Amino acid sequence: MNPPARKDHLDGRAVALLLACCLFWGVQQVLVKATLPELPPVFQAGVRFAGAVALLWLWCRWRGVALFERDGSLSSGLLAGALFATEFAAIYLGLQRTTASRLTVFLYTSPFWVALLLPLFVPVERLRSVQWGGLACAFAAVVFTLREGFTHPGAGASWQGDLLGLVAGLLWGLTTVVIRATALARVSAEKALFYSVAVSAVALPLLSLALGERWDGHWSAFAATSVALQTVVGAFASYLAWTWLVVRYPATKVSAFVFLTPIFALAAGALWLKEPVTPGLVAALALVAAGIVLVNRRPAAPKG
Repeated sequence: MNPPARKDHLDGRAVALLLACCLFWGVQQVLVKATLPELPPVFQAGVRFAGAVALLWLWCRWRGVALFERDGSLSSGLLAGALFATEFAAIYLGLQRTTASRLTVFLYTSPFWVALLLPLFVPVERLRSVQWGGLACAFAAVVFTLREGFTHPGAGASWQGDLLGLVAGLLWGLTTVVIRATALARVSAEKALFYSVAVSAVALPLLSLALGERWDGHWSAFAATSVALQTVVGAFASYLAWTWLVVRYPATKVSAFVFLTPIFALAAGALWLKEPVTPGLVAALALVAAGIVLVNRRPAAPKG
């Protein structure tokens, strides 16, 4: 099979897919939170990833992608899966304790953890001065926003939920580091994703039982629709679309669109759940976005 043709710019199809992914990822946090009165959080996550395992397996059968061949990736795959599962447990539990918009801001600190930790394992990823400035800018914003959770915990926000969001961002970053710095870098994207969703599908239901969550088989139409969207669009289609884009288009230009996700989450939380959008939160979001841009900024090409 010939390798997919790469492009040096984002065309209309790529932009449309990126906007769709970022929009759904932003709305998804609000969707999960809106479903909490009916379905407990970790139970939601477990059902979501069990469905994703089935869908991804069918996809790989159709595409002829091998999932179970021996390639030395098992230990790193299980580690990535454990980090991924714990990340989503933190996200779903965090949504019980803070607003969806606030949690999303903390979750999307993930690129900073990658920038900080990956050079320890991949020396060519060492940071330049301007990138360290970006990290400082972003973490200053995170500290300021976290302080609001301590001093003004009303309207659905709390420091416990904020911390869980920050932990989820760290775990997402660690998952990325494991994928890029271990044998997982040599396997297909589908297999790397399969490790993550398969471990989550096993671990999250067990965690749900350990937390004493109630498993109710009588779902409303809204709850069933929410879980279906989280499974089919969130855990399966959007992840595959993202992988497809990274393979075929410039990764730096693709990654820049992730900055839109917290903005979409802020808008969805305000419009749907009537969550407060404080000036401090908006300012922190702007600083986080500026910091990510600096971290991902490439050095200028030499003249001449």
